Amino acid sequence: MTHSISDQMLAIGKAAREASRLMARAGSAQKNDALLRIAKAILQSRDALGDANAKDLSAARVAGHDAAFVDRLALSDKAIDAMAEGLQQVAALADPVGEILSMKRRPSGIQVGQMRVPLGVIGIIYESRPNVTIDAAALCIKSGNATILRGGSEAFHSNQFLAALIASSLRDVGLPAHGVQIVATQDRAAVGALITMPQYVDVIVPRGGKSLIERVSKEATVPVIKHLDGICHVYIDAQADIEKAIRVADNAKTQRYAPCNTMETLLVASSIAATVLPRLCTIYQDKGVELRVCPATRQVLEAEGFPPSVLIDATPADWTTEYLAPILSIRLVEGLDEAMAHIAQYGSAHTDAIITENHSSAMRFLREVDSSSVMVNASTRFADGFEYGLGAEIGISTNKLHARGPVGLEGLTSLKYIVFGSGEIRT
Repeated sequence: MTHSISDQMLAIGKAAREASRLMARAGSAQKNDALLRIAKAILQSRDALGDANAKDLSAARVAGHDAAFVDRLALSDKAIDAMAEGLQQVAALADPVGEILSMKRRPSGIQVGQMRVPLGVIGIIYESRPNVTIDAAALCIKSGNATILRGGSEAFHSNQFLAALIASSLRDVGLPAHGVQIVATQDRAAVGALITMPQYVDVIVPRGGKSLIERVSKEATVPVIKHLDGICHVYIDAQADIEKAIRVADNAKTQRYAPCNTMETLLVASSIAATVLPRLCTIYQDKGVELRVCPATRQVLEAEGFPPSVLIDATPADWTTEYLAPILSIRLVEGLDEAMAHIAQYGSAHTDAIITENHSSAMRFLREVDSSSVMVNASTRFADGFEYGLGAEIGISTNKLHARGPVGLEGLTSLKYIVFGSGEIRT
């Protein structure tokens, strides 16, 4: 890391720490006003923002990025409208800061409870999509945190333009412009500095590819909220409603292929495999899903007339692979215990579902599967902040400490104990 990058990041960190105290004491009306002003500024600056984004798109094409990458980077009129709408939606959410919970009077006479407070300074590292800049800034502002954003170098011009709009809007409502800072350097050393400044940064949230998250998890000296893989399972139990199972398992895989909450492995109880698998795998075939199967699955499907050539033998690596593509691994299991053992061995603690009409089996699955989201008779695709009623999310966490699952406004706060007394002393 160069000396200048280190100094630059330390200055950003110091400014963020100072701003965090002012952000934490801001009222709901002031924070909402800032969010709505940013939304208005984005819409009013549509053409200029488009010009900045065009520079990023041009550079991406020159660098040889594929069409899908360029599409993720592009800020269309629809995407700009969506950013403004997202800010308005966050402004409409309940403010978690200052909420007092669980007040109880103790025998001593004191009242003890907990108050929800901001985390402080949140560092967020992400790739390509400039809309993440607005999503992250909005959630941090509303939850009373200062934030340092390090977006991908591919979106540099778009992010710097958005940074100016955010800073101006914060100043207009009397909040510190440094409440949201977007790192202005494209030097990758900035990431190394950001994740090793515990004196200024309270938590890091990496959003991006597995290599980024692995690097941050390995090198950070600041706590990290993250998930590496979304190896999500659906288990169709022996006592499943077949129509329900087909509907859910179809949606969990084919509604969208790229999200981290898409099913990657289907587990099916052997006793109902001949009933459910042929119908379900016909749907997958019709939708172009490649099937990677265990020997028992192959035997069932070939007996039902599936050509051997359309079935690929699953390897041990398939059970631990997040495809993010129209590829599905399928394994037959003897029952609930074997299904849960498979998930424990190969899962990524993200999202797992059981399809069953047996209440006892459902409750065992909920208790014993150690994932951030565990579902009964519902698609894994629901593992999402918006679908959970959080309004928005900054990411999915598979951590066991602090935030777990979709991280919304409450996940960007913590609880501290508060005590009310009237002169009590301890004897």
